[in-house]
This record gives sequence, structure tokens and C-alpha cells, in this order.
Amino acid sequence: MTGQQRWSAMTTMHIRFSLVVLVLMVLSGCASLAPGSGFPKSASSAFSHPEETRLGRGLAEATLAHEGKSGFRIIAVGADGFLTRMQMINAAERSLDLQYFIFRGDDTGKLLTDAVLHAADRGVRVRVLLDDGETVAGDDQITALEAHPSIEIRIFNPFAYRGHVMAFRALEYMFNASRLDYRMHNKLMVVDNAIALVGGRNIGDQYFQIDPESQFADDDVFAAGPIAQQLSATYDEYWNYALSIPTEALSGGKSSRRELTEHREELHEQSRQLKANGVDYVARVATGEPFNSIISGRLPLIWAHAQLICDSPDKKSVENGKMVGRLMRRAVAGATMAVQSELLMITPYLIPGDEGMQMFKALRQRNVRVRILTSSLESSTVLLAQAGYMGYRRPLLEEGVELYEIRSLLGNARGSGQTAAISRYGNYSLHAKLFIFDRQRVFLGSMNFDQRSMHLNTEIGVIIDSPELAQQVATRFDAMVQPANAYMLALRPGATGSARSLVWRTQEEGKLVEYTTEPARSAWQRFNVNLMSLFPFDKEL
Repeated sequence: MTGQQRWSAMTTMHIRFSLVVLVLMVLSGCASLAPGSGFPKSASSAFSHPEETRLGRGLAEATLAHEGKSGFRIIAVGADGFLTRMQMINAAERSLDLQYFIFRGDDTGKLLTDAVLHAADRGVRVRVLLDDGETVAGDDQITALEAHPSIEIRIFNPFAYRGHVMAFRALEYMFNASRLDYRMHNKLMVVDNAIALVGGRNIGDQYFQIDPESQFADDDVFAAGPIAQQLSATYDEYWNYALSIPTEALSGGKSSRRELTEHREELHEQSRQLKANGVDYVARVATGEPFNSIISGRLPLIWAHAQLICDSPDKKSVENGKMVGRLMRRAVAGATMAVQSELLMITPYLIPGDEGMQMFKALRQRNVRVRILTSSLESSTVLLAQAGYMGYRRPLLEEGVELYEIRSLLGNARGSGQTAAISRYGNYSLHAKLFIFDRQRVFLGSMNFDQRSMHLNTEIGVIIDSPELAQQVATRFDAMVQPANAYMLALRPGATGSARSLVWRTQEEGKLVEYTTEPARSAWQRFNVNLMSLFPFDKEL
């Protein structure tokens, strides 16, 4: 059989399988049930004695010295986000819990997978919980690890179709949108129930800002002390939730040891190829930095009181009033409305809806200064979300909100999370979700300020009562909204009786520039987003 014939046969098989799945879903009337829901699974919980590990013992003493506060350090540099994860995994002794919306099968994704596998070889109990909303071909390389006796992997709210032909996934979504629209957007890693990393980064080259083709600027916060155990408790809640389905329930059984051995060899070959190409991440991980300096105190933690905020895993039922639970947007809204003088906000997607607009209006009526940094059209990677945002710009400006849109080509890389060299490619995008309240408290987590994060996705984050951390983030905010890095939006007075027009002010080659037409990568991009803005998709964005 020729390669073309094999491809044709595989395509036919995929089409038949997808049609069978869809027909069975419709005829059975069970489209609301996640595949594998009836599969037997055992409940498990976080390692109960972190003080028995090296990390736990050291941090227990520090916690006691700081009277029960938690220790934090913000990881703002993308590459450090990758290195810290690798080094935390390498330091694990008893347990390793990972929870992510996206876990890409690219260079960094495979290196992290290899580190997880080595941790399991050392006897560490590994649990991996992944969302199924945006998996693409190659991402399932992480699920091959479930053949290891120390590794268990679960998929949150999975599709029945396990392939990667997007048209087939779209068809299944059409028949089952009420369930499949509900996604787990949390990002969390906990080691030995002693230290944790929480924030906005997914797993992948883009999120660690090392891919010249695309960089997603984001933040994590390293956390130790009581907050780590609280984060573990939320992980357990999601892990044991009904929609968290074991991978073996979806694949028809565990992978074989032979498949695991083959995958192990592929991961090792990946490391060898990267080293041969001059990208020796393994050597950088081996230095132990920045993790060793964080643990030793050379890069000191900031000890403060903090509030963990997290949606209930059954957020949909809480939203509908069918059960009592947590909705983290309420905590974020409460902290926001308590602001007295200044609110700074960084969010890649800004779709406030009626509730958000009322909140901004109330703040401005109290003369609170509100400054927001979000995506520009040219830097946007999700045009539909950008289209949803466009209609809010004029009302926000009219309320006196100061609005900035990040440029894809930065004039100054300070505060961007990446080097000037990679910034010159002009592919910079926002992915961070940060609020600074009166430069006294800071929120950092996975929640965008859009309708999807508020109502459709589960989210997690922390509000830290630390003027020092808040000032760190505010300083970076001030750097990123400089004219060389962002467009400042304004309404320019029109002729008598005419509406004011929207303008974009920035700096290019040292000179101030004002655009009356929205900056874009192309006229085609501008046409597409204007067309999308005509449709009422706000509640889905």
C-alpha cells in the first residue's frame, strides 16, 4: 500500500469513527454525559506529611519564623518559568501534582514530560490533570506516561473523539455544546505538598517566551507555607471530581510497557537533538537556578498573608444556583471595589460585560484611577476575543478609564519577560492576568477579565497582601505602557456635532505617532476582526 493509500484509508477510518460517535451520542440521548463517566476510579489526596521531605522541613522552619504567613516570589521571565518547573520536578521526593489547561508536545513540553517520568522512576507519586478543550496533535505525548505504575493521568471533561482533526471535534461540539463549553482553565503545580507554582502559564514554548514565532508574556508565583497546602486541597477537589476521567477509560486500557519504553527513547532523543542544535536546556536546568536561590534565600521569598481564590470544579451548577460553591469572580470583584485610589489591570482579553462596566463606572465615580493594559489587534492571537473587546473601548474611555494596547514589536524589552533579541521578531503577545489594588495588594492567576473566565471556565489565583510585590508588578506595568511598547487609546474631538474618533498614540523611532486607523498586521486581519465584531458572541468570549 502506498503512502497516499494509507493516508486515504486513515482519513476514511477517522470519518467513519466520528460519524459513529456522533450518531451514538444523538440516538442514546446521553450527550450530556462525559465519556468514561462510569469508569471506576479511586479517590486520592495530597501527601499528608510534607515535613518529612527536604523541602517541607526547610520551609516549615521559615513558616514558623514568619508567624504562619506564606512565602511568595513572582516568576516574570518566561524562560525562568520553564527552568523553575523543571527544577521543582527534579526536587520532588514524594508527590507531584500538575494541573493545566494546555500541555503542548513541543520542545519544552517534552522536556517537562521527561522530567516527570524521571520523578516517577524515583518513586514519586505523580498525578496529572489536563483539560481537553484545546489539545492538538502531539499534546497526547504526555498521556503515554500513564503506563508507568507511579503515574496517573486524568482528562477534564473530555471529547469522545480522541483524534486531532478539528472538523470532527467541531461536529461533536455542535451536538454537545452545553457540556463541552465548560472548561478547566486552572494552572497549578504542587511538589511534596510543600511548594507550588500558580499563575497564568500553560506548558509550551510560547508560554516560556523562547519561540521566535510567538511569545505569550505571563507570570507565575512561587508559593510556600500554608498557601501550598491550600492549593493542594483545591487540586484534590478537581482530581476527584466526576468530570476528571482516567485516560485508560478513554483509550480502552493502559498503554503497554513497550509503548512507554519507546516514548522514553523519543524523549531522550529530543534532548540530544536540542543539545546538538545549540539549545542545551538540560545544562541550564542542571545549574539549579533560579530554584536553588529561591529555596536557599539568595532570592528571598516575600512573606505575606494571602487569600486563595478558586472556582468550585462544579462551577456550572454553582452559577445556575443548583448548588452552593465558590465563584472566584466574586472575590476578585470584592477586592476591586475596595480600591480607594488606583486600580491597575493586565489582561489579554478584556470583555467586561454589563457587570464589569458597572464596576468601572462605580470606581470612576469615586475618582479611582483605572489603568488597563490589554492586547492590540496586531498582537492578538484570538481575533474573536479581540472582536468582542472592540465595542467596549469607547465606553471605557468615556468613563475616564486609561486604556493601553500592547504592541507586537516592543521598543524596550524591560519588564516584558524576555530578551531584547527575541522581542525584535515582533511577535509579542499578552497572556498575563494581574490586578494591582492601590499598590498594596496584587491578584495573580488564570482568570482573564472576560465573560468566559467569569462564567464558563474554572479558574484559580491568589490575592497577596504585599505592598512590595504589588510595587514590583506596578513598576513592570509602568514600563510596558510606555509609548515605545504600547498604544495609548484616546478619543479625539470631531467636528461640531460629530462623534469623537478613536486614535492610537505610540512612539516609533523616538517620535510620537498618532494613528486614526487601527494598527494591524494586515488589512485582511483588520477586515476579519471588524466582521466578527458584528456578531453577539460576548457571552462565549
